[in-house]
Amino acid sequence: MSWIVDRIEGDLAVVLFNELTFEVPVAALPPGLVEGSRLTLGVEARDTQAAAERMARLAAQHALPDVIDL
Repeated sequence: MSWIVDRIEGDLAVVLFNELTFEVPVAALPPGLVEGSRLTLGVEARDTQAAAERMARLAAQHALPDVIDL
């Protein structure tokens, strides 16, 4: 799965995935991203626990809704 960074607006990166647009906190993304950067996302079995913990920390910081209507 790949995302493309469309633009960065302050603390948020606007990313494109297929025909969808998302705002993602810049702090949640790898450092050094610029417009046009491609992010390839994947989960490896050995990273599952660390990824779950990071997602829980980010969710607590940004109070994301439980359901997102697309």
